Amino acid sequence: MENYIVSARKYRPSTFDTVVGQRALTTTLKNAIATGKLAHAYLFCGPRGVGKTTCARIFAKTINCLNPANDGEACNQCESCMAFNEQRSYNIHELDAASNNSVDDIRQLIEQVRIPPQIGKYKVYIIDEVHMLSQSAFNAFLKTLEEPPHHAIFILATTEKHKILPTILSRCQIYDFNRIGVNDTVEHLQYVAQKEGIQAEPEALTVIAQKADGGMRDALSIFDQVASFTGGKITYQGVIENLNVLDYEYYFKLTDCFLENKVSEAMLLLNEILRKGFDGSHFITGLASHFRDLLVSKDVSTLPLLEVGAGIRQHYQEQAKKCDQKFLYRAMKLVNDCDLNYRASKNKRLLVELTLIQCAQLTLPDADDIVGGRSPKRILKPLFKQQAAQQPAAMQPQSQTGAAAAQASTEGNNAGVHTSPLAGLRTDIKKKPVMRPEMMNVSIRGTRMKWKETEASQPAPQPSAPAPEEKYENRPFKDSELNFYWRDFAMNHLPKEEKANSARMMNITPKPLNDTAYEILVDNEMVGKYMNKLLPDVLKYIREQLHNRQVVLSVRVSEAHEVVRAYNQAEKFQLMSKRNPKLLKLAQKFNLTLD
Repeated sequence: MENYIVSARKYRPSTFDTVVGQRALTTTLKNAIATGKLAHAYLFCGPRGVGKTTCARIFAKTINCLNPANDGEACNQCESCMAFNEQRSYNIHELDAASNNSVDDIRQLIEQVRIPPQIGKYKVYIIDEVHMLSQSAFNAFLKTLEEPPHHAIFILATTEKHKILPTILSRCQIYDFNRIGVNDTVEHLQYVAQKEGIQAEPEALTVIAQKADGGMRDALSIFDQVASFTGGKITYQGVIENLNVLDYEYYFKLTDCFLENKVSEAMLLLNEILRKGFDGSHFITGLASHFRDLLVSKDVSTLPLLEVGAGIRQHYQEQAKKCDQKFLYRAMKLVNDCDLNYRASKNKRLLVELTLIQCAQLTLPDADDIVGGRSPKRILKPLFKQQAAQQPAAMQPQSQTGAAAAQASTEGNNAGVHTSPLAGLRTDIKKKPVMRPEMMNVSIRGTRMKWKETEASQPAPQPSAPAPEEKYENRPFKDSELNFYWRDFAMNHLPKEEKANSARMMNITPKPLNDTAYEILVDNEMVGKYMNKLLPDVLKYIREQLHNRQVVLSVRVSEAHEVVRAYNQAEKFQLMSKRNPKLLKLAQKFNLTLD
């Protein structure tokens, strides 16, 4: 049985001209070889499978070629080229830094650098995945990399350029390899299919190129896999079945359902997609890409941005003519919001279904038209028409007067819409947090009596007209009331991730300067910056709760002798014991403890 070689190795480029998708870099290297302006160290960086190591090998073979061609390519006939092609060249050394990343490995490499080449002009050292070297290995390599012998050239290759020390980067010529485009990948796959005698549909090769995500090695590996699955005849259906790719046809059918306001059909299509094993996140990102491709297809100037096969491209152009531009703007916005909220949602399927319902209602005659359709309202119109029951009189809120209720009823009848039973209920009333008085030494009874006296002194507002706002302003209050709402804000109005800052606020008591001015003492400037940033929200909340707009809060960093935080019972006892040691003896004698 003949030994099988995978396409990624069999069709690996052997000259600069056969490298796919890196024309600018290969031209630069060829010109450098032709003019003899070779650097002593190169850094090839970029994604996986784009030709970094391949270009390094071609470069090493070409600079040692004894009879180079006029176009800067190697002759492949001299002793040096033949030794390289047969993998017996002693001028080219490859080191895998992922498994040889210690100082001893670099020292062995430095010892080899001193030996001049026997055939050719240069000894080339290719260090792959160089970012895996340890920091000590990098430091040991610095001096040799900066001033190597004249016959030594280093080529470093990496996929993670940001992990390499700046001192290494400054000693190298850096070449950034780009991802290979879909069109270039498809052309190379067609060449490989022709050489192997495999029939392949252009749409199928396009799906393979998109799945490879810019890596030629990945594309060739997928090509071999699909060729084995389809028996040498690569079709579009075979590719999407083998690679578990969602068919374009589903997105075209969904878009037609959206344009015709068919919610039920869209829901059934989603159910069919989920039953085939596709994830909702994968589906929603594909739908977003589909809307983007439709928008691209509407303009001839942006049509080259559509990276699909010829048959699917025609389908996109036909459906793009049916889609209004505002519809595409709104649909892309809705689908993108669904993608952002998908991970945090607990009912992911419901989130996707709501998005499909919203998309199916975008083309209704009464759809809202805000900012040219670029920011749709998240309002779901009723899917099923049903007669709403009349609002019972008993459900009217007690705070609504007879005249106001009659007016609301008249307006509702004129508009042809029934008033919701909960329309008159107040939604801005916030429930007061339950806090124990002993947590802050607040006399709730005194506070309530003060509020009752203040409210009794104020004239009751007339039902027909609300009282002026100034009657509720500048109401007198006690320090304990301000402390209560200070801690209330800390406990109930800060997000959970700021639990430490909430505890810090609970440990701070505002210090009164006069009747309405209070000072916040903090431990250090960092806490002071945070409190100054938070102060407008705290001040607004306290003013609203106390009905007094004259309240002023200021932040100050405490001096060394000032006490900022409040003492607990154990700390109070320790301070008292220092002033009067007899208290400690008394506690020990009677075995007293603090509860």
